Amino acid sequence: MGWFTPDFYLPDEDLFIEITTMSQKLVTKKNRKIRLLRELHPEVRCKIFYQRDYLHLLIKYDLETPGDTAPDAPAPTRIPGPVQVINLGETETG
Repeated sequence: MGWFTPDFYLPDEDLFIEITTMSQKLVTKKNRKIRLLRELHPEVRCKIFYQRDYLHLLIKYDLETPGDTAPDAPAPTRIPGPVQVINLGETETG
């Protein structure tokens, strides 16, 4: 697996956030990395937000209304923030 770099770190909550708006194949890979992270570093808290969660937050906080984006517009895949890298080691998960 190697390295995992979550999108955000919330220091007040001591929580890493990973946002994934990609294809299901890549979401499955990220889920696997999060599981491995939890196995190797149970003290590290990490929450995954999927595309539906991200879009729900945009609408909830009035940052975007349903239908504002073109149906074929690509969803964002990363929101800017400081890079946090976590070493997952050289473990293979198959």
